[in-house]
Amino acid sequence: MRLSALSFAAAALLAGTAQVHAADYAIDPTHTFASFEIGHFGTSTNRGRFDKKEGTVQFDRAAKTGKVEVVIDITSINTGTAAFNKHLQSADLFDAAKHPTAKFVSDKFSFNGDKVSEVSGTLTLLGKTQPVTLKSTGFNCYDSPMLKREVCGGDFETTIDRTAFGMNYGVDWGFPKNVRILVQIEAVKQ
Repeated sequence: MRLSALSFAAAALLAGTAQVHAADYAIDPTHTFASFEIGHFGTSTNRGRFDKKEGTVQFDRAAKTGKVEVVIDITSINTGTAAFNKHLQSADLFDAAKHPTAKFVSDKFSFNGDKVSEVSGTLTLLGKTQPVTLKSTGFNCYDSPMLKREVCGGDFETTIDRTAFGMNYGVDWGFPKNVRILVQIEAVKQ
């Protein structure tokens, strides 16, 4: 009985120690962007990004775990062309009036050594939620000389089938279903 109590106390102490390494990070909106690319009749590539986003990250490098939640303001879409922005926000595509935000949530980080290699979670767009895995093309943590705090982040990408979210506009005309999503993210330790 005494051994069991001692084992329980040791396990509780170790669990408490593991939690000490977990940290909260706030997404830095000046170094975080979500953008997309989609082919245009096999000729060129339409690109756009979302200028307003917010979110949080919990990250434990030692335990190799993490959580992330990012909310993107659909009305902040920016392609560089006002008329195109307006059409993208219309009911034909993002339907920003009914669905003003998109959200990515994850609690599954995969690692290659001490670097995040991918983040698997769900993307909610147009009121529909689908699984999405963002693959890292670069990840790093550094001590910011300006902020005097640790910053972690990287570049991530995935390709989604937009029709899985009900975004079918132009498919009958030959617009592709697949959309490449690129996410540049940096988060500051709180």
